[in-house]
Amino acid sequence: MYEHYWGLKEKPFENTPDPHFLYYSSKHEEALSRMLYAIRERKGAAMLSGEYGSGKTLLSRALLEELSSDDRYQTVLIFNPRIPPIEFLQEIVYQLGGDDANESKTKLLRTLNEILYNNRQQNKSTVIAIDEAQAIESEEIFEELRLLLNFQLDDMFLLTLILLGQPELKEKVEAIPQLRQRVSVRYHLMALDERETKEYIEHRLEVAGCQEHIFDTETYPLIFNASEGIPRRINNICDMSLLAGFGSKTEKVDKYIIQDVISDLEEKPQEKKVKG
Repeated sequence: MYEHYWGLKEKPFENTPDPHFLYYSSKHEEALSRMLYAIRERKGAAMLSGEYGSGKTLLSRALLEELSSDDRYQTVLIFNPRIPPIEFLQEIVYQLGGDDANESKTKLLRTLNEILYNNRQQNKSTVIAIDEAQAIESEEIFEELRLLLNFQLDDMFLLTLILLGQPELKEKVEAIPQLRQRVSVRYHLMALDERETKEYIEHRLEVAGCQEHIFDTETYPLIFNASEGIPRRINNICDMSLLAGFGSKTEKVDKYIIQDVISDLEEKPQEKKVKG
């Protein structure tokens, strides 16, 4: 809607997990590095936690995109883990190409075992990523996750389990000693700082084809303070600010537009200042 007005090829602040827009802050680089380390070294399980909107899902898509370009990896992504245990196993087997994904649990486990061993014989690594893992409510699902890690040889695991979720995921994993002990790689994704927030905004604008400085310098501290450095909140503020600027036909997004948008979004509303 506003892309042409601002000279953009596409909207820069959509809250969709498009790896094309991923901004690699030092925190995101570290998170991705640890996940890749767990996979390449055939660790049993790794856990990436972070606040809602901090970029975990986007990182998982970037991770899987990188792995998909390498035929040494076969990947599974479960983005809705709030399903019955049998459907959980069925989905894993289905994504791994199993022919009998609708069979009994015993047959599912047998098929999964065959797939994992076959991958190992072909020098392939199997990666199972569970997004929004904090949403798992069934103890049976956590038990299935623990049992998945029993697929191993004497010297290595036959799969790597990647758990991604909000901070409460850490508490749930800690409550299951048998699972906790097998999560050998962990990282908590922190929010962006003020400098990173500015770089994040500029990066996404650049990726979207921006050739000009759309946001006034004085807008960045306001956006950072209101968003607390959480990418999803930054996106909301910037997207609505571009829309507001388009609507009022301004040359740039200034602090007054930001203040109005923050107030409308109720992102830590600040007292509005009158131009003058």
